[in-house]
Amino acid sequence: WGMGIWHAIFHSISAFNNAGFSTFTPGLVPYSADPLVNLVVPLLFIAGGLGYVVFSDVFRERAKWSRYTLHTKIMLAGTAVLILWSVAMVALLEWNNPATLGAHESAGVRAMVAWFQAVTTRTAGFNTTDIGALHDSTSVMFISLMLIGGGSTSTAGGIKVTTFVIMILATIAFFRRRRELTAFGRSIGLEQVLKVMALTAISVILVFVGVFAITAAHEGDFLDIAFEVASAFGTVGLSRGFTDELNEPGRLMI
Repeated sequence: WGMGIWHAIFHSISAFNNAGFSTFTPGLVPYSADPLVNLVVPLLFIAGGLGYVVFSDVFRERAKWSRYTLHTKIMLAGTAVLILWSVAMVALLEWNNPATLGAHESAGVRAMVAWFQAVTTRTAGFNTTDIGALHDSTSVMFISLMLIGGGSTSTAGGIKVTTFVIMILATIAFFRRRRELTAFGRSIGLEQVLKVMALTAISVILVFVGVFAITAAHEGDFLDIAFEVASAFGTVGLSRGFTDELNEPGRLMI
């Protein structure tokens, strides 16, 4: 019981803070078919990734959607869309992969693994399947999710969900030739839009420089390097197995 409680406390803190560290050598892979682990751990890191401002708003307004701040609405809606999209895509791309979801005979277990791995990718860093065995298409999708990350004032990394959503809204407004940007009936100021664009540009430049530097110092697979850099930038911690191949300049860059 004592050791069990120790593991439970460690993984609870690690999950809520989107750390991804585990006291088990294979991580949470042995628990890929455990319903309790696949429910509690994701709920913890999703909660941590939403942010304290969202929690404060939800508890203060007693779940009244119309009274939530624009930040809370964007975070809740954006997170929900990203979760649905990522879970569906992981299931679609990896369902018959014998090294990942296809290794499980039960459709229920495959769905659980798809759910867990899809929601953990944005910053939590846990894994219940072999990341190095993922299809290239899934890995590319994971790179995008790791770069997006979680919410502002949260325990997650990445450029943040609100930044990503506002960037998309601004792009749509540009093509529709609209001078004002609105979301959920509220306007978003030009200063906020410019801040989002600046943060996104800086992030893209940093990631590109990181990929270029490590590629120049290593003769490795480009996708493995890009995955490693995106994982580091988003403070995720997942890897396709390339970490051990990094030399001194590569480790310094990461």
